[in-house]
Amino acid sequence: MAYKTDIEIAREASKLPIQEIGAKLGIGTDDLLPFGHDKAKVSQSFIDSVQDRKNGKLVLVTAINPTPAGEGKTTTTVGLGDGLNRIGKNACVCIREASLGPNFGMKGGAAGGGYAQIVPMEDMNLHFTGDFHAITSAHSLLSAMIDNHIYWGNDLEIDVRRVVWRRVVDMNDRALRQITASLGGVANGFPREAGFDITVASEVMAILCLARNLTDLQERLGNMIVAYRRDRTPVYCRDIKADGAMTVLLKDAMQPNLVQTLENNPAFVHGGPFANIAHGCNSVMATTTALKLADFVVTEAGFGADLGAEKFLNIKCRKAGLAPDCVVLVATVRAMKMNGGIAKADLGAENVDAVKAGCPNLGRHISNLKGFGVPVVVAINHFVTDTDAEVQAVKDYVAAQGSEAIVSQHWEFGSKGSEALATRVAQIAESGASQFAPLYPDEMPLFEKIETIAKRIYRADEVLADKKIRDQLRLWEEQGYGDLPVCMAKTQYSFSTDPNLRGAPTGHSVPVREVRLSAGAGFVVVVCGEIMTMPGLPRVPSAENIHLNEAGQIEGLF
Repeated sequence: MAYKTDIEIAREASKLPIQEIGAKLGIGTDDLLPFGHDKAKVSQSFIDSVQDRKNGKLVLVTAINPTPAGEGKTTTTVGLGDGLNRIGKNACVCIREASLGPNFGMKGGAAGGGYAQIVPMEDMNLHFTGDFHAITSAHSLLSAMIDNHIYWGNDLEIDVRRVVWRRVVDMNDRALRQITASLGGVANGFPREAGFDITVASEVMAILCLARNLTDLQERLGNMIVAYRRDRTPVYCRDIKADGAMTVLLKDAMQPNLVQTLENNPAFVHGGPFANIAHGCNSVMATTTALKLADFVVTEAGFGADLGAEKFLNIKCRKAGLAPDCVVLVATVRAMKMNGGIAKADLGAENVDAVKAGCPNLGRHISNLKGFGVPVVVAINHFVTDTDAEVQAVKDYVAAQGSEAIVSQHWEFGSKGSEALATRVAQIAESGASQFAPLYPDEMPLFEKIETIAKRIYRADEVLADKKIRDQLRLWEEQGYGDLPVCMAKTQYSFSTDPNLRGAPTGHSVPVREVRLSAGAGFVVVVCGEIMTMPGLPRVPSAENIHLNEAGQIEGLF
């Protein structure tokens, strides 16, 4: 049987005017700033007016470690949101915006899939409401002002060898990873090494997604460290006097974007920080606003639970005062078989033994999430090639871990296929069973925080860090940054720092290559292994297949 592509399904969607979607959440027409007929920003004045309301229930969707077989975390997030509305709950979905780089590269978009999608899919995966362009522009303004300050006399005595503020562009372009800037003589400034990251890796993106309001946004922007002097004292964004103008550029981008699912249920799509170098969650503004407007808010965190969920729980929840009522852990039979050693080409054949061999990865995530005091439900994202015996093997394993697994067929059937999952999630969330607590206290020393995550989440034996790194962490503690959470940057494909080590490895070490202070965002980035902040395009990028057809419709997005 031939199935329609995601973009074909999205194109056939029967969308409601965005004003009708807003009305479902009690947002009046005057409080919506429309972008066309099917998307809008929610005004800051409306957001301010609902802050005295009680919060709804918060449901986090996370997943096992990503595999080439696919897990469908966003698809499950959207399907669960639709399922909750189907059973009579007032539910809203909150996800991240998609970056242009991966869209034209290899990963594709981030709007869900099948009959569990958010629309307009084409707009969401391209320019959308311009938020990423605003972030790129604000970041670029600061870059220009730093070099301009140095050019006009360098009153702040910046050491040009220690400018740590890199440039950004929202595209996969490996040629820009390391560049030489200001060549061409005296008129162009002082030559120095520089480089580009992708926009989602910008600290400005992380700040926009953690800021509570415009005042908080400007303060955080001002706190960003952009360079160091010869005596190693930091130079901040506020010293360059760029924070005010950057806030102006980000004024509209701070307002959450309202769109809809294929089933005309409300969805906020806002922000998109890297899940490696940053915290990988949609904006605090969108999540906290949704909690004031809906009885249930379903949101997701990037990559697997060892990265995305850990950061959602230890960073976002800590910063925003949030506490999830239930966590949904997404897994697929195909991914279990891949963790069990089966090649991608052979995943279609039934192999119950391989499923069982791959389940320890799932079990590790269940155990880790329970360590935060939250109830966990496993969603088996159903593929048409799954057999009853394979599905039962996963259910039996999960039951032995003291949790439960529910098959969800939202990709194929929309909310009808996620009804059972939604019913159980609602029961758990409304039971008050969650006793959420972060993994470590604020006052724990920074290196001990790193060790806590490495040992309790990754199950490593030790953290390897040389004296230079340990001294740097101690210096930051002396400077008043010791209470910050740590943001671990490592491969998403394994609990270890080796992307090829699947399953649930133990007895490994976590080598720390460097540490970076994101003083504006409010966390310390701990880089473990090789982490790419500017991806490259694959040999055959998706862009080669993206085009307009004769009817002027976009083809090739996924």
